[in-house]
Amino acid sequence: MFINWALGELNLKIVYYGAALSGKTTNLQYIHARTPANLRGRLISLKTQQDRTLLFDFLQLEMGKVNNLKPKFKLYTVPGQVYYAASRRLILQGTDGVVFVADSQAGRMAENQESWYTMEQHLIELGHDISTFPIIVQFNKRDLPHVISATELRNQLGVQQRPCFEASALRGNGVFDTLKAIMNAVVMQVRRSL
Repeated sequence: MFINWALGELNLKIVYYGAALSGKTTNLQYIHARTPANLRGRLISLKTQQDRTLLFDFLQLEMGKVNNLKPKFKLYTVPGQVYYAASRRLILQGTDGVVFVADSQAGRMAENQESWYTMEQHLIELGHDISTFPIIVQFNKRDLPHVISATELRNQLGVQQRPCFEASALRGNGVFDTLKAIMNAVVMQVRRSL
């Protein structure tokens, strides 16, 4: 959280975190495409030659007011590939909340679990209390065949106490529900600290 008192702006950072190809970038692309231009900034995306996100995607959204401050949400994604661990940790610095995007496809559980574990470790190293830090879980790719049940995903990831949303980022199902949930969780956390 960063407050620009001169402009009356409250800058909040949300990071979409998850395994490679889980749908983090697709979430931001869908949000960007369906948010009025006057409420969003440009979508900045850095990609590799294989059309994978190298560092991050960035999207800025503006919403309502919090304690007479105008919140500006900056949405980022991390690279999912394991060899970008240092980049993922760097992008998590200064975050106010996380959307963990889990790939619902059978056969992706090991990657989901590894990504969840490293996310938690990074957040702890950055000084966050995992039990109270705003984390929303999205079970993405629910539109594909051969997906694991939401109950099994909850159990395997150990996220029974976290808000979870089923989604298809490609089709948009659950994308804005997830975004609304993380924005509300972040705003609630900020109100407690202001």
